[in-house]
Amino acid sequence: MLKRISPTSISAAGLPAETASLPVLLRDAAFPAPFAHGLEYSPPCRGTWNIVHTGMQIPETHQIFICASGCLRGVVLTAAEMGLMGRFSSIELHEHDLTGRDNERRIIEGTADILARLSQKPRAILLYPACVHHFLGCNLRYVYQELRRRFPDIAFAECFMDPIRQTRHLTPEERLRRALGRLLPEHLPKEQQVSIFGSNRKTNPASDFIQLLQKNGWQVRDMAGCASYDEFLALGRSRLNLYTNPFSLPAVQDMKKRLQQDFLYLPQSWSMQEIAALRKELAKRMGAEPQDVSVSASAARADETLQKAKDVISSTPIALDFTFTFRPFGLARLLLSYDFNVTRIYADAVSTEEGRDFRWLQKYHGTIELWPTKAAAMRVLPRPAQTAPSQILALGQKAAYFNNTPYFVNEIEGGAIWGFAAIEKLARDMVAACQKPKDIEANVSHKGLGGPCIL
Repeated sequence: MLKRISPTSISAAGLPAETASLPVLLRDAAFPAPFAHGLEYSPPCRGTWNIVHTGMQIPETHQIFICASGCLRGVVLTAAEMGLMGRFSSIELHEHDLTGRDNERRIIEGTADILARLSQKPRAILLYPACVHHFLGCNLRYVYQELRRRFPDIAFAECFMDPIRQTRHLTPEERLRRALGRLLPEHLPKEQQVSIFGSNRKTNPASDFIQLLQKNGWQVRDMAGCASYDEFLALGRSRLNLYTNPFSLPAVQDMKKRLQQDFLYLPQSWSMQEIAALRKELAKRMGAEPQDVSVSASAARADETLQKAKDVISSTPIALDFTFTFRPFGLARLLLSYDFNVTRIYADAVSTEEGRDFRWLQKYHGTIELWPTKAAAMRVLPRPAQTAPSQILALGQKAAYFNNTPYFVNEIEGGAIWGFAAIEKLARDMVAACQKPKDIEANVSHKGLGGPCIL
């Protein structure tokens, strides 16, 4: 049945009637889905990573996407903007392919043709079928069996670009990370080594957990920092996998069963109490001495840096968004506890792990505005005029774009730093953002913040 998605009425201001319901005050917001799901809008803020960016982290590999031209456009542009088209290929599907071809054979022969044309054979192929292969009932198990038989010296990662199933199954990001983990060989001897698995950016070595590990004689390997495929395979020698990106959970669970590697989640927490508890848990896993996990000095430095930042920023309104950190409501709670003036949060949903922070904000700061980023109405809502940009301090690209403010911290996913060190860096970055405005368009137009880009 067709569903009407165009606006049914126009307000006196000439805007679709749906805009009248925005924003939602936190005290009135439903948990965990404060906004109705419907037609989606993608604001022109490209700093977040997609599956092409993540896959390119693994050296000496080649990605092959198999889908229609409309789906291919975005992933092709990503590879092109990265300057890595030499590691990217596609098998384009047309309408007649859906009924008039053996699609299993098309994938096998198309992949073989691509490999025959490459000047140097990759160590692994990251193969991405698409949503349509579900509809066709494509026998992908047979496809991978045949490819592995034909090319025994090449590993094949069973990836997928199927966003249609992400609300009821693994997302493409989760599936990709699990597929990458399955490239690691079994039965490798374990060393006094820890892996950081599934992050999009190499973790800042100033992060609390890296400092703690190195102080206690552990080698730290980061999937995002591997310089060769052999370095990537060496992740299989780790006794423990650490992950900060929630999309990595299926991967580390799978590696625990397959490779006997334990794992520990170190979320991007902005709670000093939780950071201290996680540091102690990590130390326990390492068998570290109690004095190695003292947090008082680190907490004191973070506290002092925040206090100094508050003296500079004063009552400046602050807007933040969910691309800046996986825990925007926890970040808002931290800032409000230091009397920063948080006025707006941009998030389309609330993760279950942020339930406690969300309810705390509802109770004590219920007048904060909650805005979606994907709602179609956001496309037509007026933004501050280009000639008179707002004086809001924004944390994240989407908060900066929607408020048209040149005063913003241009980071994603927590800035690739963890713990008390992340809080210190946040405070310094906020002060710098207030003191030195940025060109919004120039900063938000490139895909994959922190990754390679030729633009």
